[in-house]
Amino acid sequence: MQSVQKSVFLLLILALSCTFLFAQQKTLREPDVVFVPTPQEVVDQMLKVANVHPGDVLYDLGCGDGRTVISAAKLGARATGIDINPVRIKESQENAAKQGMTGKVTFRLEDLFEADFKDATVITLYLLPSLNVKLRPTLWKLKPGTRIVSHDFDMDDWKPEKTIEMSGHTVYFWTVPAKPPVLSN
Repeated sequence: MQSVQKSVFLLLILALSCTFLFAQQKTLREPDVVFVPTPQEVVDQMLKVANVHPGDVLYDLGCGDGRTVISAAKLGARATGIDINPVRIKESQENAAKQGMTGKVTFRLEDLFEADFKDATVITLYLLPSLNVKLRPTLWKLKPGTRIVSHDFDMDDWKPEKTIEMSGHTVYFWTVPAKPPVLSN
């Protein structure tokens, strides 16, 4: 009987441990994209075309390893990264710590389609075209003049104000208009 009690106790401990570990690595849902880091030279160009400066409030939607957020904070922006993957958030926090930026950046484990970033003055993206298009209605609700920069992918028929080709990458730039454009889809 004592052997059965020990077995039940061990199973209970194992179940609780697994639950705890699962909770620690909880993903809100499966990520929409596979993480591919943006090369630093592209990050620098994105921030340059958006004219990121002190006083800006930048959100990187799908922040990955945090490099865009960290780079923006080094320029004086209040920078926040949003990602649905807890592994990416942890990596971002570790990268910020390595660069002495802990406390100067924020990383949030959230679904970017449910996140609040209405105080943004700059949005950066490296998402698939379908996700960019899905985000457009939310982006158009941001303050007129908010700058949006996307790495490699456009927003379908919302034409960018600037397109920069560099080293096999493309940087797209838009400004949120006072009135959302009328588009075909």
